[in-house]
Amino acid sequence: MNIRNKCAIVTGAGSGIGQAVAIELAGRGAKAVCLVDRSESVLQVVRLINDRMDAHIAEAWIGDATDEDFRHKTFDSVCSKYGAPGICVPAAGITRDQLAVKIDKETGKAQIYPIELFRLVCEVNLIAPVYWAIETVARIAEQRRRKGLGRWEPHEGIQGTVIFIGSISSQGIPGQIAYGTTKAALEGVAATLSKESMFHGVRCAVIHPGFTDTPMVRSLGQEFIDKNILPYTQLKRLIEPAEIADAIFFMICNSAVSGELWADAGWHPSA
Repeated sequence: MNIRNKCAIVTGAGSGIGQAVAIELAGRGAKAVCLVDRSESVLQVVRLINDRMDAHIAEAWIGDATDEDFRHKTFDSVCSKYGAPGICVPAAGITRDQLAVKIDKETGKAQIYPIELFRLVCEVNLIAPVYWAIETVARIAEQRRRKGLGRWEPHEGIQGTVIFIGSISSQGIPGQIAYGTTKAALEGVAATLSKESMFHGVRCAVIHPGFTDTPMVRSLGQEFIDKNILPYTQLKRLIEPAEIADAIFFMICNSAVSGELWADAGWHPSA
């Protein structure tokens, strides 16, 4: 898919992988890049992109990606300015790591992972990305309908691409019962939605990054990273966000790539 005439929406674009993806797509020639984040730090990313490109390519939408009304309004605004977005990378995510069961040494009672945290992680990491993706497909479908088009035909070219951000945590990492569940679930989402969305010419796939140099990973602390992460990677370093963004760009542009791509730096978990 040629992205030069496409508008892209990236959530979680204020930092980490989302920020790197927004910068990558702008640099690669996207018509417009819409950066979504709940933090006003996303405005700095917009300025960085527009200054670098010497053009008004990036624009920010500040709000909660889990909020349905905010999502609708964002898409309404984007579509009125640029038409239906042809690229969606819902990258916003959180961790709330804690062992599923931990015994209190004083009381002998089991502490169970709080269900409210599980629901929160699912809301941010699973439900929100799914609905940003579905909304993308819906807007493309409506736009095609207005043009009198029905079932997509190959000669039209790919109409849109959604790339979900999975994780190596889907293979199982202690302390990530909620996070790992959401990332594994995205595999099923992409497999199902892709079969439906190709009716409208939209592809869906998942990238599974390894431990990447983002605020989320850095919050684990350097001692933990040195002891529990780096020894189990072939590169012996954290992955750069730009490396994941480059892989996502490859997935967007190469229409033969479907399913899942593992960008894990050769990470192999201990038993």
